[in-house]
Amino acid sequence: MNISRLEQRILHLLAQGGRIEIEKDDNQKIEAVYCLTREGWRYPGFDIPLFKKLKRRKAVASSNGGAYRITREGLRLVRPQLDNR
Repeated sequence: MNISRLEQRILHLLAQGGRIEIEKDDNQKIEAVYCLTREGWRYPGFDIPLFKKLKRRKAVASSNGGAYRITREGLRLVRPQLDNR
């Protein structure tokens, strides 16, 4: 299954230890989503439609009400990339 370049970048950040935080309003509807790197920096360009796309593909999941992290399916989708460290 092909995924976009932006989805590839997000999954790569999550595979390195990042997470997705969500904010909900009083009616439990998603108000805002943030992709955070393992260092705590917010990744720009991440929005609700992209989050829903990753969730629909079962690339990310939340456990015990915590932050969303990459799943095994997400790891299968992400292509290996050289790390610049």
